[in-house]
Parts: sequence; structure tokens; C-alpha cells
Amino acid sequence: MRWRSLLKSMIDKSPVQAARLLVFAGTMLCALRCVQGQLISSDPEKPFQAPSGFASKQREAAEQDPRTHMEADHPYTVSELVDLAERHNPSTRASWENTRAAAARLGIARSDLLPAVNAVALTNTTREGILFDDVFVQQTLGIFQPMLQLNYLIFDFGGRSARIDEARQQLLGANLTFNRTFLDVLFETMRRYYEFLNSMGQRDAAQANFDNAETVRNAVEARLTVGLATLPDALEARSAAAQANFTLQAAIGDVDIRRGDLLSLLGAAPSDRLQVQPLAEIPTPDHLDTDVHEATERSLSLRPEIGEQTAEREAARAEIRAARSAYFPTLQFQGQVGEFRSYGKQDLFPATYTGPQGEWNVNVTLEWDVFDGGRRSNQLAEARAVERKAQAQIDQTRDDVEQQVWTAYIALRTAFYQRDAAAALLTASQSSYDAALRAYQLGLRSTVDVVSAQRTLAQARSSDVSARTTLLTGLAGLAYRTGDLLQTASRKSHP
Repeated sequence: MRWRSLLKSMIDKSPVQAARLLVFAGTMLCALRCVQGQLISSDPEKPFQAPSGFASKQREAAEQDPRTHMEADHPYTVSELVDLAERHNPSTRASWENTRAAAARLGIARSDLLPAVNAVALTNTTREGILFDDVFVQQTLGIFQPMLQLNYLIFDFGGRSARIDEARQQLLGANLTFNRTFLDVLFETMRRYYEFLNSMGQRDAAQANFDNAETVRNAVEARLTVGLATLPDALEARSAAAQANFTLQAAIGDVDIRRGDLLSLLGAAPSDRLQVQPLAEIPTPDHLDTDVHEATERSLSLRPEIGEQTAEREAARAEIRAARSAYFPTLQFQGQVGEFRSYGKQDLFPATYTGPQGEWNVNVTLEWDVFDGGRRSNQLAEARAVERKAQAQIDQTRDDVEQQVWTAYIALRTAFYQRDAAAALLTASQSSYDAALRAYQLGLRSTVDVVSAQRTLAQARSSDVSARTTLLTGLAGLAYRTGDLLQTASRKSHP
């Protein structure tokens, strides 16, 4: 009602002014509506519409980093793929930039040890009426004062050195975080590489299985033609061939998926072509020659997670020293030197100007917080709690690392046994299939026998490939859990 009465009175007094007010209010409401449309969606049931031109910026940002170039005709080894991942994976670059930021923060903390020098220029102009006798006289005053100021904290009972030590430990922690990211990328590259090898091995095994199934089907069809086999025998052979073809097509698709997974980790397009070293050319040790206790001891000194949390604990201890220093006084030096120029004018008198006059000022301040409402004691209690938390995290990580090493060791030991068992199974299954096929062709075995032997051989081929790639993954997994992958990467020479 108040707005309505106000608007009515304005219209009665000045219709033109009221119209202008309405136009201005409408314009402001439209502008506010447009701004709100850019910030949030206009309806909770509709998706947010990005501002005009934002899509092109988004695409430009996504394409700013060039793709990794892969040589289509070059068979890459795992070492070459790891090198590519180290150079082109975005997570390693992001972690490295975080380390650079931590180094800059250390430089900021060290700057407190040096004095700060500021160049300051003050200028001021005032005009006012002053009472002169029985009249007010207009007076104008102006000043210009350039100067240099120097501030230096002379002594603070170790507060600055504690903050520098804290920043130094944070930098160490950032470096170890980078190592952890680096280690993760190394292992993930190897894991995806071995998964790609497994998928290609499974595809080859599925192709061989399909060829065997076709051989059995052709043999049954030939015997059916001359009346030596029944229609159910032919249907069984056809079903086995169709199942083998189904498995083959799934294996072919899985190869493309695993190739894309590996290429994306390398910073390349998932649709690029990629050739890798065949599984048969990758050597593996004959037996496990690592002791689990030695592996565990190495992990406690090499795993970057423990080092990172140790740096956090040391940073917390430095924060405790900084909190303690707040209980003591600080001694600060402040000095300034410059010149002073002034200008003045009154209506009844001529203007006056004062040229540059040198001036300086020096202060030495001793400051001691006597009472702060418990702020310092609470800061000290917080720092001590952070230290205890960091130590508890170290204990938890130690237990996790030991359990991870034990699990990786047992998995690797099992992989050795499975590899040997799978190799023996493949040899026996191949001999059984060959014998069953020959006996069937001579009329001494049934179709069920030869199809069963063919399926057993297919499973043996798949198990053999899976066991070999599992062994390679297990070797990389144990080196990952102990931190040995980092030691290998640091010793590796780059061109």
C-alpha cells in the first residue's frame, strides 16, 4: 500500500517523471532476471543452460593439451608405455604443479626473515570555510608527501623459523604426494597393459577355439552325409561352433575396450591404433625369490604414503613451536624517510607554497599480548591434536601397507602355481582333444566326447593366457605395494 500511494502521488504531481521511473524499474528487473538466468536454471525440472559462447570456450579448454602421438606400426613395450604415461598423464602434471605451489609457499614463509620496504605517496586536498573575525573565509590546503617505509620484525622467539620449518615439511609432503601419484600412474599403466595383453590372448584363444569347433562341425557334417552320424550329433556340433563364435566376438570387442583404456591413460585418443609387444615375448621368472618380511621392511621405508604423513606430523610439530612463540613478546622496527610539500590559499591572502622538506621517523616497538581470551591456548591445543592425529594416521597406514604387501605376496605366489598348473592343463587338454578328434574320425569316439574335449581345450587356452597375465600383474602389484616401482623409475635413464 505504501508503494501504491507513493506512485499515485508521483503520477499526480509529474506523470513524465513517473513514466521514467517505471521504465527504469522495468529495465532493472529485466537485467536482474538475465543475471539470475546465468547463475542458476530457471526451473528445477530443466537443465542449466550455459551462457552464449561458453561451449566454444569449453571445447577450446578441452583441446588445449595436444594428444599423444602413437606410432601405429611400432610394437610398444611396457617400458615405453610407462615413459609415455609419465610425460603425458594429466594427474602427474597436476601433482607436480601442487608441488611447485608448496615451494612457493616456502619462499613466502622465508620472506618474513627479511625487512619489507614500501614506497608510499600521500596526497590530500581540503577546502573549507574558516571563521576569520566576523566572516567565513574559504581556505584551500593541499599536501604531497612521498616516503619510503621499512618494517622489520627483529625478534619473535622462534615464530618465523617454526613457520618456515612447517612450510618446508609441507613441501616435502607435496613432493611425496607427487611420488605417490607417479607410483599410481606407473602401476595403472602396467595393469592396463597386461589387461590389454590378456584380452588379446583371450581373443587368440577364442579364435583357436572357434577353428577347432568348426573342424569338429565339419567332421560331424561329413559323417552325417554318409550316414555315420545322427542329426542330434550334428546339432550338438553346430551349437558348439555357434557358442565359440559368440565367445570370439565378445573377445574381439573386449580387445578394443582394453586398448582404449590404455590409450586414454597415455593421453592419446581411445580410437587410435596401438601395437604392443606380444605376451609370448615377455619373460617371466621361474619362481618367486622374494621374502615377504624383506618386502614388508622395504615398503615401510619406500612407500610415499608413510613419508607424506611423516612430513605432516613434522609440520604439526613446527606449528606447535609457532603456537608456543605467541606467548612471548615481539620486537619490531619501523622507520620511514621522505619529504613534505604543502600548498595553501585563503580568499583574503595570496597563495603560499612550501617546498620539499625532509623528514624521518623511527619506532622500535615491544609488543606482548597479555590476555587474548584463550586464543593462544586453543591454538596450541589444536596443533597438538593435529600432531597426535598425524601419528595415528602413520600407524594406520603402516598396518594397511603391511596387509597390502602380504596380500600382494600371496597373490603372486598363487599366480606362480596357477601358471604352472595352467601350462600343464593346456598340454593335457591339447593332447586329449587331438586324440578324441582322431578317434572320432575313425569312428571310435562319440560326438559328445569330441565336443567335450574341444570345450575343455578352449577353457585350458583361456586359463593359460589368464594365468600368465595374472603373474605379470602380480609381479607389478608386489613392486607397487613395496614401492620398488619408484626405485626402478628413479634409476631409469631417459634420453
